[in-house]
This record gives sequence, C-alpha cells and structure tokens, in this order.
Amino acid sequence: MKSKRTSSTRILTKKEPEKRLLIYLKSKAGRGSSGRITVRHQGGGVKRLYRIVDFGQKKIGIKAKVIALEYDPYRSGFLALLEYEDKEKRYTLAPQNLKVGDEIQISEKAPISAGNRMKLKNIPLGTMVYNIEIEPGRGGKLARGAGTGARILAQEDKFTHLEMPSREIRKVFRECFASVGMVSNPEKIYEKIPKAGRSRLRGIRPTVRGSAMVPADHPHGGGEGKAPIGLKHPKTPWGKPALGVRTRRRRWTDRYIIKRRHKK
Repeated sequence: MKSKRTSSTRILTKKEPEKRLLIYLKSKAGRGSSGRITVRHQGGGVKRLYRIVDFGQKKIGIKAKVIALEYDPYRSGFLALLEYEDKEKRYTLAPQNLKVGDEIQISEKAPISAGNRMKLKNIPLGTMVYNIEIEPGRGGKLARGAGTGARILAQEDKFTHLEMPSREIRKVFRECFASVGMVSNPEKIYEKIPKAGRSRLRGIRPTVRGSAMVPADHPHGGGEGKAPIGLKHPKTPWGKPALGVRTRRRRWTDRYIIKRRHKK
C-alpha cells in the first residue's frame, strides 16, 4: 500500500542528505547526567541523524542559492540546503513558498522576500518574520516551529515590538537579525497519530494514569474500583501541583514582555 503524501511533502527534493552536515546524537531516553530518568515516558524511537542547521546565518553579504528542500527528523519544519557563492553548503530553516532555485540574501538591509535575512530595524511594519535573535549575534531562537512566525508591530528606540505566535507582545533589540516569512510545513498541526506504534517510533513510551497506580507510586492512586483522586487539585507523582499552575520562573527576558499571551 502506497503512503499518502501531503501537499507540503510534495515540494521536498528527492535526494540523500548532505553527509558533511550530519552527526549522530546518542539517545538519552529521558536520563540526566547522573543516569537517572529525569523526563518520563521517553525511550526507543527510530534511528535518525541530526542535521547541522545554521540558525545564525553569519555569512553576511554572500548570496546563496537554494539547491534542495529536505525533511528533518528532529524538527517540524523543513530545511533548505543553501549553496553560497563561495561553494560552501549549509542547512537553514525553509520558509513557506520557498522553491529550489531561489536566491537568499543575508545583509543588514535586503529585499523583502521569503527567506531573506536582515536586521529587524530595516523590516517594514506588519511583515511576518521567523528564526529571530534575542541577543545580537547569538543566532535565531524565536519562531522556529512549523508554520510559525512573528509579526512586526512597531519600532521604538532600541527595540522592535513583535507579536509572537502565542499572541504575546514582546520587545526585541532592533539590531537583531530575523528572516522574512513564516516557517514551512504549516499543515503539521493537522497531523494525527493513527496508532500506538507511530508514537513508539518517535521515542514516546506509554503513559500510565496516576489513578491506576497504588498510593505508594502516585498521590492519585488507591481506592476500590474507579475512585476519584480525592484531592482538590491534581498533583504530580512527586506531590507538586499540576494542570493550570504557573511553572515559568522569573527570567531576565520578562522585562521585555509588553503583553502576556492569552490564557486558554
């Protein structure tokens, strides 16, 4: 039986990945440096190679040509294989509507075209951007998932105001670089996992309900038959509050948030 290909995957180039840009990452199966499980329900998974992605795109002033669009098993969006004028090849995040043969420019100021990378201060208001730096020269950190992008709302002093995919509005330094457009493969959000084996191939192990355990293993455990958890609020296996509880600690970037994201 032939597998169905979505409209997004049809744009991918039929070629082997670039060997010099591949490395093998050892699977940790949710274990920390001490060897103990710190993240549950991880393990197994199909073997895969990591593509070295150039998030910073520091080859400023050198034009690049898209020679392939490829799938990346480690991320939701697709990758574009660029060949620069000096014949060096690098992977970068592919935006929507990018095609093989297109040219990409990286400079302080460049044409407003999908994939071109420039400083935020030179991008017009209302433009969608992705792979955004938080600190100048540190490489893109924000809006890197499939179908995501941030909208430029305003320019103020040293900062650019961005509306993030979560509808949070935050300030980012104007000297930071960002790529024009939105990340490719927006249909990823509609993808469904049809069977348990697909989850196992992704390295996701089965999750047991706390109410199905005994009291020694989980605060929700115990009782005869199908018993309620017996608590006012759900808890983690270690007794900490769960579901709807704020988990974000105070970070240095909090001062740059103008408006928090909407609560679900």
